[in-house]
Amino acid sequence: MSEPGQRTDDVAAMPAGYAEWLVEVKARVRATQFRAVRAANREVIGLYWSIGRDLLDRREQQGWGAKVIERASADLRREFPDQRGWSPRNLKYMRSLAQAWPTEAIGQQAVAQLPGPRLDRRSAPVHRET
Repeated sequence: MSEPGQRTDDVAAMPAGYAEWLVEVKARVRATQFRAVRAANREVIGLYWSIGRDLLDRREQQGWGAKVIERASADLRREFPDQRGWSPRNLKYMRSLAQAWPTEAIGQQAVAQLPGPRLDRRSAPVHRET
């Protein structure tokens, strides 16, 4: 049985050790892809936490409320039209995330424990088994 994307007829004509080398290279590529996605997700979650922390702090110190979140959502959507996640609901989820993990160190520690974080559209960032 061959690996996905592997053409067995071509591999048989290659020098000894080629098939094994190719399997190993594919595994390294997949591992690197996974690490890159995990790092990107970690950065995005950190960004979401920091935005949420800003919203919490300004609500407590300056009385920012729903109108600010609505406006921030519209402004961020306009600035980043190709990105999703800037809805008022998501901004409130970011605020909830920061409220659940009040210090960045705790937020970073929790994120670091997630082997492959995924963002769930209905709630704060969560981990899902793949």
